[in-house]
Amino acid sequence: MYEFEKADKELLGNQIENKLLEYIQKEPVEIGAKLPNEFELAEKFGVGRSTIREAVKGLVFKGILEVRRGSGTYVVSNCLPQDDPLGLAKLQDKYKLALELFDVRLMLEPEIVSMAAENADAEDLKQLRRLCDETEQMYLSGQDHIPKDIEFHTCIAQCSKNRVVAMLVPIIHTAVVTFADLTRYLLKDETISTHRAIVDAVAARDPMGARCAMVMHLTYNRQEIIRQMKEHYGADSKN
Repeated sequence: MYEFEKADKELLGNQIENKLLEYIQKEPVEIGAKLPNEFELAEKFGVGRSTIREAVKGLVFKGILEVRRGSGTYVVSNCLPQDDPLGLAKLQDKYKLALELFDVRLMLEPEIVSMAAENADAEDLKQLRRLCDETEQMYLSGQDHIPKDIEFHTCIAQCSKNRVVAMLVPIIHTAVVTFADLTRYLLKDETISTHRAIVDAVAARDPMGARCAMVMHLTYNRQEIIRQMKEHYGADSKN
């Protein structure tokens, strides 16, 4: 009987842990923000304080929360380790992180898409065009297009036929998500047009054209981040 009760409590704890993470991500509770206290969370999720404590303990272990003695519980990340293998979500200055990620992407992705234009086969091109279409349709209909956008950029990396390039995809993944969280999808027209230009250049076996299209795509995004940084920090922010 005791083992059954213990298992039942662990199951409830896991469920509340998942619900608490979902609450953090969907509210959203910003990184660096303080969570409501145990009493409020227990009332919100309809469970006892001990269950809340177990859920918090689980998210502390996973790097989502941090308990500061005498102060409270704070959000330090909103991604589980498998969603953020580089641990970048813990960095609190998201504007600076987004800009640094774009700097790295500008080093990598124009060359990656250039290789894709040289090495993609017919099946790769079919998949790349499909993902471009699906991303555009989701963007225009107001759906969450980010997972599909990540698939699109992942497909470009795969089209390069370079196995090491595939290992760099988590950087691209994190950059896309970080940018989307900050901009709220402001660059719809620019994203759609540059995605199309990238696909057309890859399909035309035009490495230079593909490289230029990717640079344009990333430049639009980078300029938007710089604009937002100036609004957030003031006109003297560095770019």
